[in-house]
Amino acid sequence: MPEEKQIHSGHRDRVRIKFIESGLDGFEPHEALELLLYYCIPRKDTNPIAHKLLDSFGSLSAVLDAPLDALKECGLSENAATLLKLVPQMSRLYLDDRHSNSKVVDLDDLGGRLLHKFVGRDYEAVVLMLLDVKYKEVFCGVISKGSVNSCDLYIRKIIENAMIYNASYAVLSHNHPSGLALPSMADLESTRTVSQALSLVGVKLLDHVVVADGDYVSMRQSGICTEAFKNNN
Repeated sequence: MPEEKQIHSGHRDRVRIKFIESGLDGFEPHEALELLLYYCIPRKDTNPIAHKLLDSFGSLSAVLDAPLDALKECGLSENAATLLKLVPQMSRLYLDDRHSNSKVVDLDDLGGRLLHKFVGRDYEAVVLMLLDVKYKEVFCGVISKGSVNSCDLYIRKIIENAMIYNASYAVLSHNHPSGLALPSMADLESTRTVSQALSLVGVKLLDHVVVADGDYVSMRQSGICTEAFKNNN
């Protein structure tokens, strides 16, 4: 093996051992990205590639959130770019699975419970959580992709799921992918519409949580659109 390849191989081994022994604690962003790229770029030094990606997009999260074509324009193969795009999606699935093992819902932390549902989503999505009479989660999932303001497109799904799961309470959540976690006037109107529709089948809307950039606003806790949550506790 040429000397350069031996040095390169030895460096990869050292980085892997560091991760195995200590996890990613202590890794710089470029080192973590370099390690990940080992598994799709086996014959190149991935350190310069990691630096180029971080310089191009500004941060590790921005690299992982970048469009597939933008990653390929930085020199990644489609295989390597796909691996990077998998990370946020797998993170969401992991968190979703972990949370699904804890069915008792803390009504004072509904936003925290739902926040992970939007990891890696660069499009607007509507998430519905349904609870039974003892406030245990019986359903939680995406019911619509697209504008939350298109109530007519997903109101039937909300009612159908509420009846299928014999729910007593519901929590609505959606994200603002490129904005702030502040409810718009259209969000308030959709909240009222959903609350009224649910009341017709005996289900009470507990909250509507708006998520953006890892943050969230609970309408109920913020005292916004209080009429939609009146007598819902």
